[in-house]
Amino acid sequence: MKWALLITALLLPGTQAMASCGGAEMCVHYYAAHYHVSSEFISALIDVESGWNPRAISPKRAMGLMQLMPATAQRFGAFDPFNVEQNIAAGTRYVTVLMWEFRGDLRLVSAAYYAGDHGIARVRLNCRDPEIVAYVQAVRLRYEIRRAAESRPLRRSTP
Repeated sequence: MKWALLITALLLPGTQAMASCGGAEMCVHYYAAHYHVSSEFISALIDVESGWNPRAISPKRAMGLMQLMPATAQRFGAFDPFNVEQNIAAGTRYVTVLMWEFRGDLRLVSAAYYAGDHGIARVRLNCRDPEIVAYVQAVRLRYEIRRAAESRPLRRSTP
């Protein structure tokens, strides 16, 4: 876990201002590219977490588009979790750390994003919690839909 703290320190923006990326989709593309993670995966998480509602609050107090818990939001630099850009930047940084921790296994990354990395690190793919299983399946479905949409060539309309 020591390396995660080091990576977190390296990934957090220092005195630099965050890039003003416009709308939420633009922010997803910007931060996904910046942190070398799939924008389709980040978008799939947002689809499932908040349905793209930047003011969403869960019963467990998770906030914003990526439904960051208060401690996670602060840890990854979202001091205003309802700010779309801060929320996406922090959520993407968190996903990046999870990608490192779980060696890019999107099932484990999804499960850890939902349930916390400590519990998932212990049980790995042996998790039988129906809520976590359903969440991972929902993210996977949204991710596959988004990937398929991105890979389709644009059709030209003919007059």
